[in-house]
Amino acid sequence: MELAGTRVIAADIETVWAHLNNPETLHASIPGCQELTGSPEEGFAAVVKQKVGPVSAAFKGEVTLENVVPLQSYTITGEGKGGVAGFAKGSADVRLATVSEGTELTYHVDAKVGGKLAQLGNRIIGGFARKMADQFFERFQATVEGKDKT
Repeated sequence: MELAGTRVIAADIETVWAHLNNPETLHASIPGCQELTGSPEEGFAAVVKQKVGPVSAAFKGEVTLENVVPLQSYTITGEGKGGVAGFAKGSADVRLATVSEGTELTYHVDAKVGGKLAQLGNRIIGGFARKMADQFFERFQATVEGKDKT
C-alpha cells in the first residue's frame, strides 16, 4: 500500500527539521503512541495502541532513520508487531523545501501488513493508513506551529 501527501507548515526549514528529529514531538504526533524512546542517531522504539476495524492491538516496534540529508530529507523505516493481530512494516521518504509560506513537507509511504490485519482487506487497511497519516501530520503541524492540539 502506498500513500503520499504534502503539507505546508508555517515555520522555517530548520524548525521543521528539528521537530522531525525530536522524540517529544514525534511521541505527541503519533496517534495511539504510549511510549517512544531513543534518538535519531540510534533509532527509536515505540509502543502504539490502535484499533483497526475489529482488531485491537498494542504494536511494539522499532524505527530507524536512513539516507539522512540534514535540512532536506530522510527515509524513516520501521516495523511493528502486534501479537496475534499481525505486523506492519514500511518506510516513508520525507522531503523538505522552503516555500513562501514556510516549509513544504512531502512524504511518500510504502507499507505492508500481515496476520489478522491483512485479512481485513485493502479498503479497511488503506482507509486506516490514510487516517493515521493525516492525524500524524495534523498533530505534527500543530506542534511545530505552536498550536498544540494533542
